[in-house]
Amino acid sequence: MSYDIIVCVKQVPDTANVTAEAMKEDGTVNRGALPAIFNPEDLHALETALEVRDNYGGTVTALSMGPPKAAEVLRQCLYRGADRGILLTDRRAAASDTLATSYIISQAIKAIGRFDFVFCGRQAIDGDTAQVGPQCAEKLGVPQITYLESVVGVTDKTVKIRRNIGHGWEVVEATLPVLVTVLETANRPRPPKAKQVIRFKRARVEAELPGEVRNLMPDATDDERKAEVARRSEDLQQRGLVLEQWDLDRIGADLQRCGLAGSPTKVFRVQSIVLTKEGYTEIAPTEEGAQQMIHELIVDRTLG
Repeated sequence: MSYDIIVCVKQVPDTANVTAEAMKEDGTVNRGALPAIFNPEDLHALETALEVRDNYGGTVTALSMGPPKAAEVLRQCLYRGADRGILLTDRRAAASDTLATSYIISQAIKAIGRFDFVFCGRQAIDGDTAQVGPQCAEKLGVPQITYLESVVGVTDKTVKIRRNIGHGWEVVEATLPVLVTVLETANRPRPPKAKQVIRFKRARVEAELPGEVRNLMPDATDDERKAEVARRSEDLQQRGLVLEQWDLDRIGADLQRCGLAGSPTKVFRVQSIVLTKEGYTEIAPTEEGAQQMIHELIVDRTLG
């Protein structure tokens, strides 16, 4: 028996390289000020999906929601062996919080059709909420297993998974279909395959083409650019290198549940931390030194 597997992946700002421009005045992340990367735990979710397919048969569809440049994570999925990539991109989905995002993703999953597994990273490093996966499970009406460490076994219509419970682990069983969130300790993601990179490095969604042509032909007229976009699109179609691009209409989404309109989360307060103290205090690595440090922290009201 083979299984239809969907893995949700996200392009996120690299929070390991935060600068002073990393946040906007309204408290949202300034994504343009940070390099974009493959969300780390989503990469482990992809590896889990590929392992299930390799061991038990089936197909892996990578699904991502974001701007056109997020197609890069889909190419990364194809490089590693995913069978299909779908980018859900629509300006009307901008400013979606976890509630709106999970609604949009669950609608996209329903539009894909039959599935046995949905794998997601535990959380994205740009929000750290760990809410989207479980919310998708609720909207899809399927069981969920969180904090996967390993797949113990798959038999017909059930799966056994070892999950982390903080102070230990447990093995749980669920009937398919099921949504699973994956920890970064679950596996070691495989590297891209050279043949797949050569094959898919030029794969594009249609929305990427106008920007690329504009950068390559800055002095061209609008008509010349449109003609070049059309030529490139036809060439990619003939070579089977057009990645699927969906919008909110394609998945039958209720626009009142998408974007800002469907996002009840509000920023309560944005607080800037300014470090004013200069220099440092050297503490001796002794019991007396530790007691002195604790005393100073209490006096300064850092502790207590």
